Amino acid sequence: MTTTLTHVRVFDGEHVLDATTVTLDGDRVVDVGGPVPRGADVVDARGATVLPGLIDAHVHTSPAALAQALRFGVTTELEMQGAMTGDAQRRVTADPTLADVRSSGFALTPPGGHPSELFPAGERPGPPRGSDEPAPVMPFVTTPDEAAAWVPRLVAAGSDYLKLMIDDGTVEGHPGLPCLDQPTIDAAVAAAHRLGLLAVAHALTVDATTSALRGGVDGLTHLFMDRPHTAQVVADIAASGAFVVPCVVLDASMMGITGEAFAADPRVSARLDDAWLATLRSSIARYPAGRLDDVLASVAALHDAGVDLLVGTDASVPVPYLGGVAHGASVHHELQLLVRAGLTPVEALRAATSVPARRFGLTDRGRIAPGLRADLLLVDGDPTTDVTDTLALRTVWRAGVALTL
Repeated sequence: MTTTLTHVRVFDGEHVLDATTVTLDGDRVVDVGGPVPRGADVVDARGATVLPGLIDAHVHTSPAALAQALRFGVTTELEMQGAMTGDAQRRVTADPTLADVRSSGFALTPPGGHPSELFPAGERPGPPRGSDEPAPVMPFVTTPDEAAAWVPRLVAAGSDYLKLMIDDGTVEGHPGLPCLDQPTIDAAVAAAHRLGLLAVAHALTVDATTSALRGGVDGLTHLFMDRPHTAQVVADIAASGAFVVPCVVLDASMMGITGEAFAADPRVSARLDDAWLATLRSSIARYPAGRLDDVLASVAALHDAGVDLLVGTDASVPVPYLGGVAHGASVHHELQLLVRAGLTPVEALRAATSVPARRFGLTDRGRIAPGLRADLLLVDGDPTTDVTDTLALRTVWRAGVALTL
């Protein structure tokens, strides 16, 4: 079926266009700015803005979470540890009620290393209880040879990129956790690059960030939060070419700042069930010494240095001890925090659309242009001037299929 949006403001993932029409046919955008085709279903979008479906570049997800993400206009989630590879990913791709997904599979970490300290005794990361997904084989590594051997196994299991955990537990209140050493980091990244894979790193401190950069990672899935930035660390990140997923919403939660004020917006609360609302209104609260203003200043400094910033939330499961974030909803909160850090609304929107698509090689999405996937979000108002308007959701299309909101 052919559908044409008319009288619409168009943010194409990079710029606001002069065009006022967008036409979809099947799962693709077929025209931007042209006439209404004969027989098309016309959607009068007067007073609204169409933008590419949003991309959350840091989650831990499940089918239920992907459904929730899509209800908030997030059409793709990038999993940074989890089971959404292989057959699980193929089932998601075929289901128009779920956001699409890419995944690292499970991350390289030493035995007893992060994220084991986050879970109560008897729990561990993996498919939820009762799931028909097989239990994961965790890629625990302590040597360069073990790391190099694991990378092709992860690729064979369907990992789309490699993730490394570089974390000694300082920020989580568990200092002294086993942590990957530099030779092991170097070997893992080199093995990923030999296979054409991106390598990304979890690093919450300046020291961990420095180790990740020394190893040659392509991206950092967190922004350090243990101290203010320095000119040197900003210059090092910029010189490396690595992107950064700041996950400011997660940093705030780690500091004990809840999502209560954000959840008070009825455009948020109306789309969340009680469990997710309770989670969003909670916080992780493991690093009360942190300062959100320092994190925001670091975001601004990286942006000024030309570092690619990507929107991510680290949303996982609806439990209060992993609180402060929620799938889908917290992408909009992160956009607001990036603007608070000094990005313009357009720059923040790029960080949730064209920039993550470019950095993760998702060449069929993240922009609105003929031939690309019809992953679209229609909102009332103008989020390119008031980024909070992303929450004024009218319609979401996932590969051309309209979602009933």
